Amino acid sequence: MIDLSRYRKDFPILNQRVRGKPLVYLDNAATSQKPLAVIEAIQQYYMEYNANVHRGLHTLSEKATTEYERAREKIAGFIHAPAAHEIIFTRNTTESINLVAYAWGRKFLRSGDVVVLTEMEHHSNLVPWHLLSSTIGIELRFIPVTPKGELALDALDALLQGAKLVSLTHMSNVLGTINPVQEIVRRAHANGAKVLVDGAQAVPHLPVNIQELGCDFYAFSGHKMCGPTGVGVLWARGDILEAMDPFLGGGEMIKEVFLDRSTYAEIPHKFEAGTPNIAQAIALGVAVDYLSRVGMENIARHEQEMANLAIEKLQEVKGLRIFGAAERRGAAISFEIEGIHPHDLATILDQEGVAIRAGHHCAQPLMRKFNVQSTARASFYFYNVPEEIDILVEALMKAKRLFGHVS
Repeated sequence: MIDLSRYRKDFPILNQRVRGKPLVYLDNAATSQKPLAVIEAIQQYYMEYNANVHRGLHTLSEKATTEYERAREKIAGFIHAPAAHEIIFTRNTTESINLVAYAWGRKFLRSGDVVVLTEMEHHSNLVPWHLLSSTIGIELRFIPVTPKGELALDALDALLQGAKLVSLTHMSNVLGTINPVQEIVRRAHANGAKVLVDGAQAVPHLPVNIQELGCDFYAFSGHKMCGPTGVGVLWARGDILEAMDPFLGGGEMIKEVFLDRSTYAEIPHKFEAGTPNIAQAIALGVAVDYLSRVGMENIARHEQEMANLAIEKLQEVKGLRIFGAAERRGAAISFEIEGIHPHDLATILDQEGVAIRAGHHCAQPLMRKFNVQSTARASFYFYNVPEEIDILVEALMKAKRLFGHVS
């Protein structure tokens, strides 16, 4: 197994104890921890060059603008975007998807047009399209999920008839399934549909090259990839962004304003109204630097090994059911234990210092697909070590004993 444990020292939060036990943080699909370099970047901004960007001519503003735009360039390079001006800063993946639904969807979709989604989507890639369906009258279709937790692509060609957009997750936050985005993009484009990819779970864990994927939009969040909360990214092809209307109106996104009309700034600024999340964007650039030093290939390999080991050891727990068995998967593992509610399970594990997630994971349609209301989820990152899997399994055994089940 590739050993990335040397990086744990960069994450001060991992050194603490929870309820008297060493913290075992396995809730990385919800948010990752932050290395010192990112925390220090935020502090440095506020202590040394706190100023608004773009509009100021003084030294602090020029420094802030330089670092803010440098972060945009770093992020473009990280996902292999053709140009930095195609990177739009948002608050999170949710806002990025809503931006596409509002600024592209309201302009280019008409009643009866088809948007194809999947049954494994996060609510953030369902609700914006529900809103368009109710206001414009678009038709929503869904790629089914198989019992293994993979997309049933034999249904895709029929679903694509008349479709204007396919919007899907790159990696499921529930099942860990890594979807064949390249194939879906190829088939969607052959049918005249554009493709939006929710990369919230993929960008932190896999090498992502949006040019190889071939998609038209790609969205992700900073806080899941060692960056701060409050900053996300939308990448889209430059010609598409040029054709879209603004998402929000106000300062910064304008070229000229008159009493009765406005003209808009060039991209990316057309989509970044008002004062942006400056410190967070700069710190996300630092997070990208950090992940690049670790190596995304190394991260993906380590997490695959951790997932394989965790699945193997979790099967030692009698009555435990893992959801999803995709051939290509990441290190998010959802499960249930017969006779124990996931919320109770998470509470007991917390007593052992183990942090997991329990609930519907903002994927209620997928929960219904598997005939459950909620699951427990352990999700790993590159700073997790094999010993933490043993602690997880022992805590699950203890939960079974507490509920009167024989382990």
